[in-house]
Amino acid sequence: MNSPGRVISFVNAGHFIDHYSMLIFAAAVIIMGPALGMAYSELLPYATPGFVAFGAGSLLTGWLGDRWSRRHMMLIFFVGIGASMIAVGFVQTQVELGAALLAIGIFASIYHPVGTAMIVSYADRLGREMGINGVWGNLGVASSALVTGVIGQYLGWRFAFIVPGVVTVLIGIGFAMSVVHEDRKGSKQAAAQARVARQDMWRVILALLIVVIAISTTFNAVTVALPKLFAERLADLTRSPALLGVIAACVYVFGAMTQYTIGRLLDRYSLKTVALPLSFMLAPFLYLAASLSNLPLIVVSIGIVMGAFGQVTVNDAMVGKYTSEEWRSRAYAVRYFVGFTAAGASVGLVAWLYERGGFVTMLHAFAALCLLAIAAALILPREIRTPVAA
Repeated sequence: MNSPGRVISFVNAGHFIDHYSMLIFAAAVIIMGPALGMAYSELLPYATPGFVAFGAGSLLTGWLGDRWSRRHMMLIFFVGIGASMIAVGFVQTQVELGAALLAIGIFASIYHPVGTAMIVSYADRLGREMGINGVWGNLGVASSALVTGVIGQYLGWRFAFIVPGVVTVLIGIGFAMSVVHEDRKGSKQAAAQARVARQDMWRVILALLIVVIAISTTFNAVTVALPKLFAERLADLTRSPALLGVIAACVYVFGAMTQYTIGRLLDRYSLKTVALPLSFMLAPFLYLAASLSNLPLIVVSIGIVMGAFGQVTVNDAMVGKYTSEEWRSRAYAVRYFVGFTAAGASVGLVAWLYERGGFVTMLHAFAALCLLAIAAALILPREIRTPVAA
């Protein structure tokens, strides 16, 4: 039997890599623009196909995870996404750039339906493991801005893709050697600790759809736009890409801590009890950020990432608690198909809103969208909980 701790460690590393790889371009585009002779709003849309594939591909990858092998799919993820990052570092034309970024999105689509289902299968306490897994994903987001800024400034933007690509392929080799067979029930599963009345399941599904669309779109828009927002609004503090990366990384650390805290709370309280107060965070902070700069913007940005990343943990736990093992990858596939397809559209939306009114228009628009998260939390029904040992 595979060691649950070993499997979860590799899956957590995969979450780090998944978000890191998808956001290298968002940080590198600031340096790539002048090097390629293209404006920010012209270059950013090349990431759109990759983000769409990130969501759309999850339907197929989730089905393959359930029907074929989650272990084999994770191996393909590590090697494929690593090779794709390396490929971006060698592109010479805009078409090649778009194709390589698309390849990253295709392989990245494997992780969430397959990797998240593996976490649920091996978790002793679902909320805690979801929270820790979320921290790894958040650290991937934070490290992407930080490491890409540093490597881009000192080695050039191409190495910002090549270096993590090589590391990812090596991790994939380690995964292949350590997790040697398929094992769906590695430990006592913590899933399905909460239930609602059958007649209330439509409320769970509706709330999940609403919050996934709103939060996924906002989450992706914020993570894509934050490096550029900081480059514009923190000019009085610094213009160094490396230091801006450090600031962005520090902001994301608060998101990581929030995910861990939310995960622990989900083991103690119902989803509605946790989700409702959390849903009130995003809209006001996004609205305030539209008119702020320098230190006040950094403080408000902390509130934004805490709200966004906390909501992601709630969404993942919701699917894990209400689905059975044999359907879990497919359930996560649908959740991430909806979420990441909406998120993919947000890249073009960020560029479109930025052209028309800068970050003021963009942040006001996403603040309005996040009002839907409040409605979704109100829709959630009460749970019929099964006691869980401490």
